[in-house]
Amino acid sequence: MRKILLLLLLAPCIFTLNAQSEDSFAWLEPADTFHRARFWTSIGSGAAIYTAASIGLYQAWYKDYGLTGFHTFDDIGEWNDMDKGGHLVTAYIESYYSYKGLRWTGLDRRKSVWMAAGVGMLLQSTVEVMDGFSEKWGFSWADMGFNTLGTTAFVVQEIGWEEQRIVFKISSTPPDYPSTIIYPSGEGPPQTIAQRANDLYGTSWGEQILKDYNGQTLWASANVASFLRKDIAPWMPKWVNVAVGYGAENMLGGFGNHWSSDDGYSYSVAESIYPRQRQIYLSLDADLSRIPTNKRWLKFVLGTLNWIKIPAPTLEYNTGGKIVFHPIYW
Repeated sequence: MRKILLLLLLAPCIFTLNAQSEDSFAWLEPADTFHRARFWTSIGSGAAIYTAASIGLYQAWYKDYGLTGFHTFDDIGEWNDMDKGGHLVTAYIESYYSYKGLRWTGLDRRKSVWMAAGVGMLLQSTVEVMDGFSEKWGFSWADMGFNTLGTTAFVVQEIGWEEQRIVFKISSTPPDYPSTIIYPSGEGPPQTIAQRANDLYGTSWGEQILKDYNGQTLWASANVASFLRKDIAPWMPKWVNVAVGYGAENMLGGFGNHWSSDDGYSYSVAESIYPRQRQIYLSLDADLSRIPTNKRWLKFVLGTLNWIKIPAPTLEYNTGGKIVFHPIYW
């Protein structure tokens, strides 16, 4: 997933941009007042990281495809809309970490909110513009809509509650694909489902984590204690969350399980053999940023990792009509 690749390159860095070590880990603490040196160091470093990430993204995703005039592409329903959920979650996370970085400089809270929203939209719009000039993809108004939803989810919570009670997260576990043999329509070499998945999503762990929508789950993780009055459940740990997730599986193509090889052979997998499904999940989670600790470095590490859904017991409902309990879902 191109958007998650950009996120992995940028999210932790935005918060740590060229910080100067003072006394032990004291530099991790946000400034009490506006710190001009921190601010401009962050802006300069952020611009450098943004430029490097954009170049890296182009090299990884676009250089092997031709360029065309700017064009749009209607991709609603593609990949069972996992890509749309990815846009929402990624825009939210980018805005959130940008806000944390800006607050580290001592910038006013409200200004930090709106600047962070601008950063989130800039990062996502960069990808969309690249898509618009690529012959393989195209600029998607639907993607921009979900980018806006993700950024808005951050802004509304920060303005309304002055905290993020609902945090958007990601988890990913590449699935094991079957060796079921698929024959082309006409003469040609057979392929297995596993071979198709390898061609589509790559074979390395890193490629599969980023590209394979079948293994990704997108989460909205709500903090329980923040929605309750303190006198109702004083025993409730402040870091306990309940998460609702969305996923999809058995996808071997964007809009259906049919594809053409580089040699021009056409393949198709029947729904009865390999049905494309959507899933809704209900799970426990933890807001790592709310775990109490007096250690600055540990608080920083926990906050940096808070976009990853922790493994936990999970209940799944899928469009095949089944309810499945996972003792531990990654």
